[in-house]
Amino acid sequence: MFKPTQVCEGTRRLAMTTKQGRNYYKGTRTGAMGRHTKHGNYIIEYRKVRTYVVPAGLADTRLTPFVGTHIPAIKSRFEGYKDGFRGQYYLDRWKIENAFEESPAAPAGKA
Repeated sequence: MFKPTQVCEGTRRLAMTTKQGRNYYKGTRTGAMGRHTKHGNYIIEYRKVRTYVVPAGLADTRLTPFVGTHIPAIKSRFEGYKDGFRGQYYLDRWKIENAFEESPAAPAGKA
């Protein structure tokens, strides 16, 4: 039976990345929204352009952005914290200022 050399075995292990070889473009799986012309222009084909529809009743929902509107912006100064500003401090403050929002229901079987 033919046994591949060590060099060949190494190339079969992992998928190719953008850092290996030239002329390899991984892409983002988003698809093209148009086409290139022979003159170097790009024509957008509007039947390919993605459109997003806002769900009905979104204005009446109680959902809010994760960041409260009354939390002041922090500009690279973290005074008053002994070990810098950590994410847990931010979450604690958000829970205090947005206590009116409902918390997700606990999974069944846990008390």
